[in-house]
Amino acid sequence: MTLWLAIVGIAAVTYALRASFLLLPAQAQLPSPLRRALRYVPPAVLTAIWAPEILLRGGALQLTLGNERLLAGLVAIVAAWRFRLTYLTIAAGMIALHLLAAGDAAAAEAPRKGAAIEGVTEHRLDNGLRVLTIPDPAADTVTVHLTYLVGSRQEGYGERGMAHLLEHMLFKGSRRHPDLKRELAERGARWNATTAYDRTNYYETMPASEAGLEWALAMEADRMVNSRIAEADLDSEMTVVRNEFEMGENDPGAVLFQRTLQLAYSWHNYGHPIIGVRSDIENVPIARLRAFYRSWYRPDNAMLIVAGRFDPARALARVEESFGPIARPAQALPALYTREPVQDGARAVILRRRGEAPIVSALYRVPAGSDPDYPALDVLVNLIGSAPSGRLHRALVQRGLASFTWGTERALHDPGFASFGAGLAKGAAVAPARAALIDTLEGFARRPVRADEVERAKTELLNDFDNAQRNTPSLVQALSEFAAIGDWRLFYLYRDRLRAVGVADVQRVASAYFKPANRVLGEFLPSENPDRALIPPPADLERALAGYRGGKALEEGEAFDPTPANIEKRVIRGTLANGIRVALLPRKTRGRVVVARLRLHWGDEQSLRGRDAACSLAGGMLTRGSRGHSRAELSDAFERLNASVSLDEGGAALTVPGEHLAGALRLVAEAYRQPVFPAAEFEQLKREALTGLEQRIGNPSAIARVQLARRLAPYPKGHPRYTGTTEEEIASLKAATLGDAESCYRDLLGATGADFAAVGDFDPAALQGLLAALFGDWKTPRPFARVPARLFDTAPAQAEFRTPGKANAVLRAGLNIGLRDDDPDYPAMLLANYLLGGSLSARIPHRVREKEGLSYSVYTSFGASAFEPVAGFRVAAIYAPGNRERVTQAIREELARALREGFGAAEVERGARALVEARRLARRNDGMLAYRLADYLDKGRGFDWDARLERRVLALDAQQVSAALRRHLDPTRLSIVTAGDFR
Repeated sequence: MTLWLAIVGIAAVTYALRASFLLLPAQAQLPSPLRRALRYVPPAVLTAIWAPEILLRGGALQLTLGNERLLAGLVAIVAAWRFRLTYLTIAAGMIALHLLAAGDAAAAEAPRKGAAIEGVTEHRLDNGLRVLTIPDPAADTVTVHLTYLVGSRQEGYGERGMAHLLEHMLFKGSRRHPDLKRELAERGARWNATTAYDRTNYYETMPASEAGLEWALAMEADRMVNSRIAEADLDSEMTVVRNEFEMGENDPGAVLFQRTLQLAYSWHNYGHPIIGVRSDIENVPIARLRAFYRSWYRPDNAMLIVAGRFDPARALARVEESFGPIARPAQALPALYTREPVQDGARAVILRRRGEAPIVSALYRVPAGSDPDYPALDVLVNLIGSAPSGRLHRALVQRGLASFTWGTERALHDPGFASFGAGLAKGAAVAPARAALIDTLEGFARRPVRADEVERAKTELLNDFDNAQRNTPSLVQALSEFAAIGDWRLFYLYRDRLRAVGVADVQRVASAYFKPANRVLGEFLPSENPDRALIPPPADLERALAGYRGGKALEEGEAFDPTPANIEKRVIRGTLANGIRVALLPRKTRGRVVVARLRLHWGDEQSLRGRDAACSLAGGMLTRGSRGHSRAELSDAFERLNASVSLDEGGAALTVPGEHLAGALRLVAEAYRQPVFPAAEFEQLKREALTGLEQRIGNPSAIARVQLARRLAPYPKGHPRYTGTTEEEIASLKAATLGDAESCYRDLLGATGADFAAVGDFDPAALQGLLAALFGDWKTPRPFARVPARLFDTAPAQAEFRTPGKANAVLRAGLNIGLRDDDPDYPAMLLANYLLGGSLSARIPHRVREKEGLSYSVYTSFGASAFEPVAGFRVAAIYAPGNRERVTQAIREELARALREGFGAAEVERGARALVEARRLARRNDGMLAYRLADYLDKGRGFDWDARLERRVLALDAQQVSAALRRHLDPTRLSIVTAGDFR
């Protein structure tokens, strides 16, 4: 019945349409019951009725007009052209079509449920779209994350970088969302996109609401098929991407890595850079870009993840509404069949270009990420490359042959790679480091894998999996990466395989793949009998995943609304005997995670004078050995607790499961209060620091940043706030001794008046007692006095610094403003900065990046002290050296326009809402919340300060914002520093 009703309706309406010469574009859809009915209509029948004005894509008929618009169009045509059509014919056809549409809701098929593993549930739409739902009631946000299984691996000849370029183009707008970036900013969304070898990801995170989720799903569905891929947009965005490409060209380490990868993959696309090559970026035709978009951006090549706080049933209904009407294309996805031949001998590359510190590296090809042996490879790479316990660190850094080492692997859809290397000090001999590197990587026959190494590496890697499950954004990203490898369920199967890895497994993969014939280094060694490494093809995932159910789902947290009032209602404040101020916000979190921040205050202007290098080294030594643990033992102890910690002379940041909070804090206290300053570790720390500084020499970004700071804040040399040149910092670091570092620690460090804040799943009373026991009697040796900031009235200047051989140039500009953050004009200046350059849709980024395509990154910033009337307005941009004058002129013109014309009422209203929403979104992050709690302890504030500030921002009008900008910002007083190769 439904079939013939559809045919009658189509025939009748077709007759009318053909008589009126109305041709229907092929991009919109009929109601889903009609689409389903037409799947069973013989193509010959449809062709006879409608050809050539129809397009069948996978058996689904696509039209631009919906039923109501179709009827209105027919009536208008009849009236305008006075065709002698019988209204009976039209009516009969429309009645048939509307009868079908009326049954749409009843006949529509809900997304089919698939695998459900540990809180992650898959559904699939008729058009092939995979949908994962990850409810997190404790979250205050909802994330829509769309993964397309297309990356640089799918690019053809002349298309290098096309996947990444298309990622940029999809933010230029679509049919229903012509100004997408503005719409995202207005909703306070945190959004981005990334391109990799096997996938492209798009995501937006926004405050949890059904309306926000509905908007995000509709937007992603619209740009899946209706993105504006326009030549005018390509012309400007091409130069932005080229600027991003040039930024990578400034880094010798990145270039060396790409050269070794090209030698490892002679045929496969993994040998090509994800960002592309300059010629293809500059010359890609718009037609090829559109064709690439149509080929790969389709529902049966995508996976949608909805995560955070939402109703799963309603969300799935919204997904069906937004994505369900998109038809699966008739054409199959393009087949990829290139496989890299087995490497038949060591390969080498020597990179010669400007730079300061030598680097040696080695790369080996390994199986695909889905291979059963890959978890053993993961363990192997970790036990080789981690610091300080890894083999490379012990063989090169501890022996003084290198300043730092690394080891990493890339789990990919096709056979991937593992990369290792070492950064050397300036002038260091390369040959000994290269020999030690090769001997370590290929010496497992002489020095077999040990059980303790495997256990330590597995603990660290399994902690990474546990942390990903506790953090919803991390879990979303991880599932998308495993989907690109082959299937999202691999995330859990990989974890289970990792748990089963033994010493023999790790030793076997080391022998199979880390051998000379599979190496890319610095030379080629021919051999009559090469020991070749055979790389297996990707595994049979269907067999490996058949019946897989995973383990127990992670414990969920509570729903918590981080408004200033709610935070103040929940926060517990107090002071310990030695003056440590404490702010605790207990709440249930996903995986019972706790985030804590400790801020130390010590010294004064006189006691800190000339001791910057020594005190910095003292802070670096705190985790390099205590009375109870060596550096490696301390690192392993934190890993066993799954504690992520950073610790130096300024304080500590800690993220740890609640059940391990006490143990982690005891280790933090031990590091602070019982350091032993081993001489060997001190020399390693100095070498690492010196190498880092030497790498800044000739770096445009570092030069511009330092020189602008020296110009705007010219404190005398030796003052604690003095900014030295890189050369001065190197000299101070070389002169600093172990005794100087110990003296700084002994004379100055303590916890009197420190600030501690924690957010997460803990017992407040128990935590306060623990803090008192660990830190309550740790006093600062001498009274602390804040070093006040000074407002310098600096004359405007323009300075240029040449950095030969650097493809990317940098601009830094700024001026000082006499204003504190409680000044009546502060909210208006905060909003004015946001409108000028605080988001991608702001005036300066829109002009420089979006309109003229001159920069990948351009922004402004504004900050003010809570203690002294010292504020600053800053501008930053990167660009091709030849575009320096255009970038500078565009920035000056936009500042002048803002002062001359002011801001519009609608612009101010939108910006105020977006700025306040961005602040609210930041409070939803526990790490940021803990930082703000600690900072407010120091400033004597509560979150009522946030509430007052945001009310004042929302109350501002255009006249007030424009007037404040004119009072405080004088572009003629702007100091501008540029650095780059301006030949």
